[in-house]
Amino acid sequence: MPPFRAEHMGSLLRPEKLLEVRETIREKGVSPEEAGLPAIEKEAVGHVVKLQRDLGFKAVTSGEYNRTRFWGLMWDEFEGTIRLQDAEASMFRLYHPDVVSLIEKDRKVMPGDSVIAGSKLSHNAAKSESNLHELKLVQAFVPESEWANIKLTMITPAWFHMRYKQGKAYTPEAYFNDADYFKDVAKVYQAELDLLYKAGLRNVQFDDPGLAYFCSDKFRQGWAEDSDNIGTVDDLLDAYIALYNDCISKLPADFHTGVHLCRGNFIGGRHFAEGAYDIIAQKLFTDLKVNTFYLEYDTSRAGGFEPLRFLPKDKYVVIGAISTKLRELENKDEVKERIYKAADFIAEGSGQTREEALKRVAISPQCGFSTHESGYPLTEEDEKKKLSLVRQIADEIWGEP
Repeated sequence: MPPFRAEHMGSLLRPEKLLEVRETIREKGVSPEEAGLPAIEKEAVGHVVKLQRDLGFKAVTSGEYNRTRFWGLMWDEFEGTIRLQDAEASMFRLYHPDVVSLIEKDRKVMPGDSVIAGSKLSHNAAKSESNLHELKLVQAFVPESEWANIKLTMITPAWFHMRYKQGKAYTPEAYFNDADYFKDVAKVYQAELDLLYKAGLRNVQFDDPGLAYFCSDKFRQGWAEDSDNIGTVDDLLDAYIALYNDCISKLPADFHTGVHLCRGNFIGGRHFAEGAYDIIAQKLFTDLKVNTFYLEYDTSRAGGFEPLRFLPKDKYVVIGAISTKLRELENKDEVKERIYKAADFIAEGSGQTREEALKRVAISPQCGFSTHESGYPLTEEDEKKKLSLVRQIADEIWGEP
């Protein structure tokens, strides 16, 4: 059962052949079928699943090869959503870290597309195809006896809320307030997870840059200075924890859930958020009812391991100690010492020995290798070396998958 001792965060570097066919679709306006995407995508996923299995990873993913960006198309498939192209900057919280990084100052717009609720949200199984398609692609290359290990990454239910100014994540015709909006978001996530469970999924990782933003002094200051906001920034964190818990409240006991507090690995290896976990750790670890926390710890911007004292005895942590932004390979012994140090803080907080605490610890890279399609500094060979290092460290510490 997940989490496994060696994990990775989902996205892997795309092969050129796959990138080229997607560019053909965009540039020439041909259909995916005309461009030959289905066969090329299947071949690429088969290759990357084999790569992961050959390197000794159990929680294999599609590499997110069927997505152009890490959040995929799930929200576009929900009934009631409207896709906005180059939306006005006035809709957004201009202190939100990824908005700060992406907003076009001269044009005063958020480049690309964004999604809001234009009417009541609902789930249409016939329309919600992308996650199911991704799962089936991976299942085709994994023995059915191991399907429960497959990991699907899914965007946080708050993704298209946190970035927007108060009340701008939905039209006035759709929702009166956040509470009503969150109820329907939870319902569509419940339905999506149920659909995937029936297709064999037992392992989901929510990718959530927003939770890491609550660690940022700049974001907290921006929130406090924004007179349009209702409540405090910690009220918002409470609301998001409640939203998550509602989304996963109907899952069977054999469905593993985790959340990755992503600090960003944007094109060129840029990150979006800084700040130690201390300010949110006790509330997050105690109140958020996922099984596993995937935490980025590759640089000092995430702070120390002290907050792990608050990890409850029934929860796991995956330490993201290997960088996906830098080509240089980490020192194996130094990383092992960091894992032991993390376990010591967990042991201190729970009254356990280091050996007992290590049973709730795993290791991974800090983020995906390719959260967007292209533009990353590492090569596939670099990626293999990083993943091999993760596997080697896991073997030397735990000696198990």
